[in-house]
Formats: sequence, structure tokens, C-alpha cells
Amino acid sequence: MVALGTAVGAVGMPPTSGGDTGASAPFGGLRTLVVQQTSLDRPRETWSKKMDFLLSVIGYAVDLGNVWRFPYICYQNGGGAFLLPYLLMAVFGGVPLFYMELALGQFHRSGCISIWKHICPIFKGIGFAICIIALYIAFYYNTIMAWALYYLLSSFRPTLPWTTCTNSWNTVNCYRYLSSDQNVTWSNLSTSPAEEFYTRQVLQVHLSSGLHQLGSVSWQLALCLLFIFTIVYFSIWKGVKTSGKVVWVTATFPYLVLLILLIRGATLPGAWRGVVFYLKPDWQKLLSTTVWIDAAAQIFFSLGPGFGVLLAFASYNPFHNNCYKDALVTSSVNCLTSFLSGFVIFTVLGYMAEMRQQNVDVVAKDAGPSLLFIIYAEAIANMPAATFFAIIFFLMIIMLGLDSTFAGLEGVITAMLDEFPRLLAKRREWFVFGLVCVCYLGALSTLTYGGAFVVKLFEEYATGPAVITVVLLEVIAVSWFYGTSRFCNDIQVMLGFYPGCFWRVCWVAICPCFLLFIIISFLAFPPEVKLFNYTYPPWTTVLGYCIGVSSFICVPSYMVYYLLNAKGTFKQVQTPMFLTIPSFVIAHCLLQTHDYGS
Repeated sequence: MVALGTAVGAVGMPPTSGGDTGASAPFGGLRTLVVQQTSLDRPRETWSKKMDFLLSVIGYAVDLGNVWRFPYICYQNGGGAFLLPYLLMAVFGGVPLFYMELALGQFHRSGCISIWKHICPIFKGIGFAICIIALYIAFYYNTIMAWALYYLLSSFRPTLPWTTCTNSWNTVNCYRYLSSDQNVTWSNLSTSPAEEFYTRQVLQVHLSSGLHQLGSVSWQLALCLLFIFTIVYFSIWKGVKTSGKVVWVTATFPYLVLLILLIRGATLPGAWRGVVFYLKPDWQKLLSTTVWIDAAAQIFFSLGPGFGVLLAFASYNPFHNNCYKDALVTSSVNCLTSFLSGFVIFTVLGYMAEMRQQNVDVVAKDAGPSLLFIIYAEAIANMPAATFFAIIFFLMIIMLGLDSTFAGLEGVITAMLDEFPRLLAKRREWFVFGLVCVCYLGALSTLTYGGAFVVKLFEEYATGPAVITVVLLEVIAVSWFYGTSRFCNDIQVMLGFYPGCFWRVCWVAICPCFLLFIIISFLAFPPEVKLFNYTYPPWTTVLGYCIGVSSFICVPSYMVYYLLNAKGTFKQVQTPMFLTIPSFVIAHCLLQTHDYGS
């Protein structure tokens, strides 16, 4: 099938006034021929409006991690000093990768599987690996939204259930611990009502002894997750025409709530203590390798290249859309949202520290979901108009998650429909229904009493290392095999200008080093996984890595399959394939002496 944007390099004269579009590279006579879509092809769906695309990308990039992960990592790694490595990693690593994926998807107009027939077919396994990783993420990520929905439904009452210690799930160690409670003596065994509501009522984690004994499925969470997936299905079943409309609510509402919470938090007593704690720079921290590792990992997972989403979304753009500007705008919005979320979180943590008469670092000891579902929920419960703020806060959490789920599944759907158009193109609704059912069934283990342990295992091992390795191979395939010069000529055909030296150097050298740095750091300093009072035994680490490898194994497996099924001898197959490996060194010489025409 000939798709709009299929490129064939050719040496020759500038393009004529016919259907071909080309542009001369600054290093010789290379031009790129764009083969227009024929009338026999199924017309590709496009975004109704440019804003649909921008809001979808922003909604995908701005997720729950912006709200809980960035503020915690920032104060843990030197406060305001952390912004320096964060910005450096964004400029030299995150944004170039973000731009590269948008440009690839828009030019080749293909999902993460079929795009490789235009770039380097032997790397097609990367696309399958991305789809499996997206499924693993769907297995646990939506469960967090189910928790938030449980909180939302519990918020429709005059007294929030996580404010008292008189409920059926509370223990004798439950105490309200605020300055107004003069008769309370807090000990190391004491727990807050918010903590017990989260662990004993929502998660019911006390009924599980660990990953080896997960227990039964919580029917309340199962119903909450079913409702979440129902919303997801009816938002994406018709394609970007429908999801592009839904994001006008799901991508903008969180900003309204963040603004309301920021204004409310700034007026609370002790808010300034939290802001100072959040931003006070500790320059000595920059001498620690951990700070730079955390900065690199945060910007990578925040912007989200490598999950097939940016390729899919950009593939529905008009061919000459300015994806360069889109990359700069959306990545900037993402980073600024993370920074803003820090103020929203830490003004409230400062208030909690003031009420408890403790230091902010004691109050902010929890990270991840616990920061939202225990500390922030408790702070909201002690504000005036607590019910209102609880409702809008947990609505915001759900909508932040929905945007990312829409995007993640759309990446898989686009990839499969582009790869198997005859089988699936006219059956999109049924395919999406089957995919959502698979995701729901895969998430059942996270709905058990020990489901929080499964969520943590998936988060730490099953997706992170695998997707970073996949993106590293993707950058190498595009920059070294396909060739930076050819890729830059593709961009020139689309946008009318040739990418500058900065972007070429980033794609060829800095981005691979950036990703390799994260991978090596992860292997050299594996995380010590612990949740509540449960320390993960060694066998769970092996299990986590096995889940991660199960997706990455698609890459070498497809390479073997490709070589075994290719025509000709092994030497004939591999020679043209590997001639372009040193393209960033000698590509310009080769392009002037060899004919790459069709």
C-alpha cells in the first residue's frame, strides 16, 4: 500500500511542477520524492481541528506523574537546584525525542508497527514490543483511576469517611493528629484515618500477605474499573474524531482544578513553609549522580516518547502541519504543568505541617499514589468546604488518567489497524471492544486485596526499563540506519526547512547517550521496591524483569524471523541493511556518489 509520505531518496535535479515534492539537502543533490496517496487506498482519518490534536498530546503527556512524581522528586533532589538538571535533560534529551516521533508519525502516516517498512524493516519488532508494553501499562494504570473513582463516590456525603476513626475498618491505632486535637498522643504505631481508609477500606491490603497471596478480587474496585473502561471505550471506539472532542473536557478540566487548588492552598496557614521547602535550592545535591538519573527518568516518562502514542497522533495530522512548533509548545506546557503541580501539592503540605506542628519533610514522607490518596486527601478533609474540594480533586485525578489511557490504547489501535487494514479497518469498534476487554481482564490481579503490590511491581520493572531500551533502538534505527540526512530531508519536505545542527547532533549522539545513561543507571542501581510495610522478596525482582523482557523479546525475535524469510543469501540481505550504520559520519559522501532512486 502506498501511503502519503512514503519517501524514496533520489539524486538528481530539483523537483518538477508535477505531483512530486522535494527539497535539496545542503550537502548535495539528494532530494526526497513524496508519493501521493492513490485513489485505491482507504483515506486516512484526520483531526477535525488542530486544537483536538494539541489537547490530545497535552492530555497524554500531562498525567498523574506530573502531579505526584515531579513535586516529590524535586524536593528530594535539591528543590530549586533540581530544575537545572531537569531542564538540561529536557532540552538535550526529552524534547528532541518528542520532536522526532511527531515528525516520523506525520511524515510516514503510520502506526508504530507498519512505520518500520518505511524506515528499516528488520526493526519492526520494536512496534510489537511497544504494543505489548502499552497493554501492560493499561493493566495497572487504570486501576489507579478506579481508586480515585472510589474516593469520588465516597466524597458525596457531609462528612468525608477518611476524617474519623469510628468506621468499621478503623483500628485502635487510628488517631486524628491536628493541632486542634489537644488530647491526642502520636506514636510510631499510630495511623491517620486517611491512611486507614486508603489501606484498609479502598485497597484492603491488610487482607493480603504479599505477592505470593493476593487474595480475592474486590468487587467494589472491579465495578469502578468497569465504569472507567466503559468511558474509555465510548471515547475512542470511533477514532480521533470522537476522542478529539472528549479531550476538550478531560485535558482542560485538570487545569481549572489545579488553579482552584493553587489559590485555595496559597490562602491556607503555613502554605509558605511548603513552598520554601519545595523550592529552596540545595546545590550540593547536584554533585550526586542520583539527581541526574532522576532528572533524566522524570523528563523521559513525563513527555512519553516510545509508547507509540506520538507516532499515532501525528499520523492523523495534515502532511504539512508544523509538528516542530507543536513539539515545542506541548513539551513546554508539560514541563510547566509539572512545576505548577509542585506549588499545588506543597502549599497543602505546608498547611498540614502547620496543623500537625511538624516539619514539612515529615509530612511529605509518602511518595507516589500515597501522596495523593493519604496526605492530600487528609489535607482536603480538614479544609472548609471539604466535600467540594474532594469532589473536584478526584475528578481531576480521573481525567488526568483518562487522557493517558485514551492515548495509550489509541497507539495500539492505530498500530494494529495500519498493520492489518483489510482485517480490522472496517471492524474498528469490535477490535476496540476486544482490546478493552483484554485490558480489563489483565487488570483483575491489580483489583485483588494485594493488587497494590502488583501495581508497584508493574510500575517499577515491567514497563520502565523495557520502553527505554525500545526507544534507544528506535533512535539508533532512525539516526544510524535510516540516516539522519534522509530523516532531515523528510522534515524539509513537510515543513519547508532543514533541521538545524542542534537537532541533528541530539538525534545522532546525545539522545542515544541520554537513554543509555538511564538504562545503565537502572542496572547499576536497581530500585529497592517497598510498599507500606512489605519489602519485595528477590523472586519478585526476577518476575518483574521477566515481564519486562517478555515485551522486549519481540525485537530480536522479529529480526530472526525477518532474516529467515528474506530472499537471497544472508550476506545479500545484511549488506544493504548495515551499510548505513555509520551514516552520521559518511552519509553525505555516500549520498553524492550512490543512486538511491526507486
